[in-house]
Amino acid sequence: MSSAVEPFATPIELYRAIARVWSADTSSPTGAWSPSNPAQNHCSITSLIVQDCFGGDILSTKTSGGTHFYNVIDGVKWDLTASQFAEPIPYDDSPSTRDAALADTSAEKYTLIKGRLAGATQR
Repeated sequence: MSSAVEPFATPIELYRAIARVWSADTSSPTGAWSPSNPAQNHCSITSLIVQDCFGGDILSTKTSGGTHFYNVIDGVKWDLTASQFAEPIPYDDSPSTRDAALADTSAEKYTLIKGRLAGATQR
């Protein structure tokens, strides 16, 4: 599976783009999403895209809703889906992998969101 994603200068720039393309068909599980909480159930797929763009590591932590994925890039924690939670996240910074994050979503959803991001950057 290719990891090429259109370049983003910073994780903030990526956040602005990806927040516009999260949807019910890219959430995990499918449909477990609401336009009023767009980051909901997008942590695994987002952590993969962040790593594609900026490298670094994928970490995970346990929350009341299950396993939550996020990234560390050059020693800085980046959690582009933290806004889905109503309470503080109990980060325990457990090392994780692309395989674990992909197992929480699907290759089809990953490809779909990458395509939408590529389309968003070409506008």
